[in-house]
Amino acid sequence: MASLASRSSQALRAASRRVPRTASKVAPKPANAASYSLLATTRASALSRRTTTFESVRGVKTLDFAGSKEVVYERSDWPLAKLQDYFKNDTLALIGYGSQGHGQGLNARDNGLNVIVGVRENGESWKQALEDGWVPGETLFPIEDAIKRGTIIMNLLSDAAQSATWPRLAPLITKGKTLYFSHGFSVVYKEDTKVIPPKDVDVILVAPKGSGRTVRTLFKEGRGINSSIAVWQDVTGKARERATALGVAIGSGYMYETTFEKEVYSDLYGERGVLMGGIQGMFLAQYKVLRENGHSPSEAFNETVEEATQSLFPLIGEKGFVRSFPPLPIAARAIFTDLAPSPRMDYMYNACSTTARRGALDWAPVFEAANRPIFEKLYKSVRDGTETRKSLEFNGRSTYREDLARELSEIDGQEIWRAGKTVRSLRPDYKP
Repeated sequence: MASLASRSSQALRAASRRVPRTASKVAPKPANAASYSLLATTRASALSRRTTTFESVRGVKTLDFAGSKEVVYERSDWPLAKLQDYFKNDTLALIGYGSQGHGQGLNARDNGLNVIVGVRENGESWKQALEDGWVPGETLFPIEDAIKRGTIIMNLLSDAAQSATWPRLAPLITKGKTLYFSHGFSVVYKEDTKVIPPKDVDVILVAPKGSGRTVRTLFKEGRGINSSIAVWQDVTGKARERATALGVAIGSGYMYETTFEKEVYSDLYGERGVLMGGIQGMFLAQYKVLRENGHSPSEAFNETVEEATQSLFPLIGEKGFVRSFPPLPIAARAIFTDLAPSPRMDYMYNACSTTARRGALDWAPVFEAANRPIFEKLYKSVRDGTETRKSLEFNGRSTYREDLARELSEIDGQEIWRAGKTVRSLRPDYKP
């Protein structure tokens, strides 16, 4: 798994690079302010016209999310000319060049902002930054030098690294600078991490709702990821404004407000739940039961993973969970008049057979009842810091990489994923 992950990471990184190694430190300002991506110039003219119109009428607004009013900030609030002027006297010092550092840094650079990268000299991240066009002595520096040069310090090191490096980095974050995070972990769990921001700087958060690779990919497509923003400390009175502008700078399409606490609670909870841990556990449990009952590996994988990821889950991403009912007889329409302005039903269910729909509706409450206690236990473990302490202990080991590689290798070696490699190779659009 370690070698597979390495190859995948290298492929993703290569695909997302924008410039050759000799790139200048500030990208030229895009001529088309509607795209927010120098790589989106080939979009169809019809789409371009639609995007321009769309953005010209959208901005900060209060929306109704299932009966709860929330403020949403959109990219159109910050046209590129305004964004570049707002940050004309700033230097964004990106500390760390992992997944988020890579995506956010390249996007901000493409948006015409002055960005520098700070990583351990001649380490792996240094080499990766060189490959992406960051230039030593101009846009690439050792961490301490980058912090000294920066006005906005974007701490995108791993959670464990933020804790380990804080004693030597904290004195460099002086009055007048802005301290930026993309995860509330270090600040919220300060008793464990010992990360306590200086009292005389703004402390803000922009948390993209996806991996750094997705942040980069959506930006290159001229779209944008959704992000949450938060303010931990507002010394200047402009912390929220700065967080919103930085959200646009790093590639967000829209942003909603949260708190540092809620961001980290929901993030750790989601990763351990349906986003990663929970879904891996459910996939494996279903697959094993199918195999124990005589189903072949290919059939078990198709009915567990392939159909979910290739057929059903995309419907959720594309259409959401609701859709208007098909036309009803006039007499039947009256039944729904008092229920909602437009009758609605689950889109994914509506796209499946009547047999599948009936079974899913019957079993969904069973799974909810069985899983609710597990999710309650998980949330408590996140909130009381148990998950934080586990992460810091494991990720702080000297044998961290070896231990992680061993666990990932065990997953990669499970029959379900070995069978999946063959199933995926059969897809018409498969690329090795």
